Amino acid sequence: IQYLRDFVNEYAKSGRSPRSQARLSSSIRSFYGYLTLENLIDANPAELLELPKVSPKLPDTLSVQEIDSIIEAVDLSSRQGERNRAILETLYGCGLRVTELINLRLNDLYPKQGYVKVIGKGNKQRLVPLADITYKFIRIYVEEVRVHQTPKKGHDGIVFLNNRGTRLSRVMIFKLVKEMTEKAGIRKSVSPHTFRHSFATHMIEGGADLRSVQEMLGHESITTTEI
Repeated sequence: IQYLRDFVNEYAKSGRSPRSQARLSSSIRSFYGYLTLENLIDANPAELLELPKVSPKLPDTLSVQEIDSIIEAVDLSSRQGERNRAILETLYGCGLRVTELINLRLNDLYPKQGYVKVIGKGNKQRLVPLADITYKFIRIYVEEVRVHQTPKKGHDGIVFLNNRGTRLSRVMIFKLVKEMTEKAGIRKSVSPHTFRHSFATHMIEGGADLRSVQEMLGHESITTTEI
């Protein structure tokens, strides 16, 4: 065990991050575990090898001003401009995952009651607040753009459609966010999930309690929400 500790310590002295050290230690444990299972060694000395503490990596977030600039970068004169604006507004305003967004259905929207029904991971249902401003842009898209499309069979109730009348792909959402971020001149690494992180962060900054935000995000563990 001392030999293994010395090996990991030398690795750490080379300037490797705690996360890299943890991966190395975990690999050594797995390797010796395999040797033990194969009866190539009698005992696993790596079981006593301590894993370095790794602090959770904090997700990137955007300020309200950065969110606004990304949404404002959408070209509303383009054929799908209203749809793209509504997509970004919904990603941020409801804190949705990409899969939840592309599977959102018209009958999941309850504007009078002020919420949207979301089917999240594990097919679990949750209710998320639907702000008037978010629904405003969804309604504009639905009534002025989507109404002129003919959805393909099986996609009739999907909110956001592509030019072929089918639901959007995850790749299309990632591409849209990337393009609008670059157009807005923001140099951060931004993905659709960054909008979700920003939604949660701004809710907390605005005074929302952690448990409520956990429910809105659909997190199993509140530890995930804390990060």
